[in-house]
Amino acid sequence: MTHSFNLEPLLNLMKEKNEETTRMLGKLIAAEQNEKNRLLLLENYRKEYADHFLKTSQEGITPTLLKNYQDFLARIDEAIASQKKLLKKSQENKENGKKIWQEQHTKMKAVDALKTRFNQKITLLENKREQKLLDEFANRKSQHFPRST
Repeated sequence: MTHSFNLEPLLNLMKEKNEETTRMLGKLIAAEQNEKNRLLLLENYRKEYADHFLKTSQEGITPTLLKNYQDFLARIDEAIASQKKLLKKSQENKENGKKIWQEQHTKMKAVDALKTRFNQKITLLENKREQKLLDEFANRKSQHFPRST
């Protein structure tokens, strides 16, 4: 007697969805890391440029060159502020993706647990049926061949 788990198609669909959300989360994590790297590059570039400005200004600097340095540092600061916003959005996206993945994973595990319990129940029923057949066989055998005392 074969029994099949009626929710097997659902479980397979949930496993596929789980794989899809895992890939999505991986992309979101990579995007966040990419935004962090860009921010770090901008911050390092600003520091190098500011250091260069300090060194140059100690040697003497024209008002025009001073204005150019200040304007460029202001643009770098704007880029850093913009990058921080992008990083924050990317972190929010990753956290949302993580929640979606956790929900999907929990649902899949619940259906998988149902399948496990179903398989355990079927195994138990099959073992009981087999034991009953063995008991009936042993009982018939003892009726046909009574023991002699």
